[in-house]
Amino acid sequence: MLDDTDRRLLRHLLAEPSLGTADLAERAGLTTATCWRRLERLTERGVIGARQAVIDWRKLGYSVEVSLRFTLDKTDPRAFDEFLAAARLVPEVIGIETFLGRVDVRLNVIARDMKHYQELYRARILTLPHISDIEALMLVATIREAEALPL
Repeated sequence: MLDDTDRRLLRHLLAEPSLGTADLAERAGLTTATCWRRLERLTERGVIGARQAVIDWRKLGYSVEVSLRFTLDKTDPRAFDEFLAAARLVPEVIGIETFLGRVDVRLNVIARDMKHYQELYRARILTLPHISDIEALMLVATIREAEALPL
């Protein structure tokens, strides 16, 4: 279980993931050594995964983001595996999620503009195997992204 110190440490880490251990320790009210040990323990327990860069795709020229929801033709027992393997090969697919329910898979796709998206959709998305139905949801605005957990 997490104690109050772990929660405080995680709150500061979530707020500013690029902090070095010494700065993180200072903000969390810990010594650098204690902070490092706690981070190591939280990492070993799987609470903390890899620290990663968050890239703003729009600043790299990708102005279109679409969430595509797929229902697969599940009469073939290899449908999921083959669909997922093919979807992983599309560089513009930045997220793949599977679900239980009416929707089987969701792909998050980025494109430079609508023309690029149309080309991508026709040449790469519609050719994915085992598609029974597709629903597209174009991102208009992100109102809230979880930047912190209720710790």
